[in-house]
Amino acid sequence: MPRLCVATPTGPFEITETNGQITRATWIASDAADDTPLLRRAASQVAAYFNGTLTDFDLPLAVETSEFQQQVCARIAAIPFGDTTTYGEIAKALGAPAQAVGRGCGGNPIPLLIPCHRVLGSAGLGGFSGGTGVETKVWLLRHEGAGGLLI
Repeated sequence: MPRLCVATPTGPFEITETNGQITRATWIASDAADDTPLLRRAASQVAAYFNGTLTDFDLPLAVETSEFQQQVCARIAAIPFGDTTTYGEIAKALGAPAQAVGRGCGGNPIPLLIPCHRVLGSAGLGGFSGGTGVETKVWLLRHEGAGGLLI
């Protein structure tokens, strides 16, 4: 599986391609430097996001997990740049417990590109499994001008 690690303001970010789709992204330092058209395009879009010139990723993504995880990720992917929702709102839409949605957010295999940082708890930020955790979530929300409680 081709992989590419790109520098971001929130730390090194590794992107994985499988069969012409992005299947994984994670904050991890690596020497991954595969050169494919899709990984170059993904790196360019990630850079544009952090530069403030891109608000919507346009990449082929594949969530290779359970059907429920795919449903959670589809709901997360629909949250617009600069907006937030809650675990409870997604849970209500899916007819599932909020805790299951929280686990689904935590299991998102393609964070940032599928913006799970835009999902908040009903009484606060909630968790974040990417980067340095909640600090990364706060950075991303501030970058997007989302979650007015943080600014």
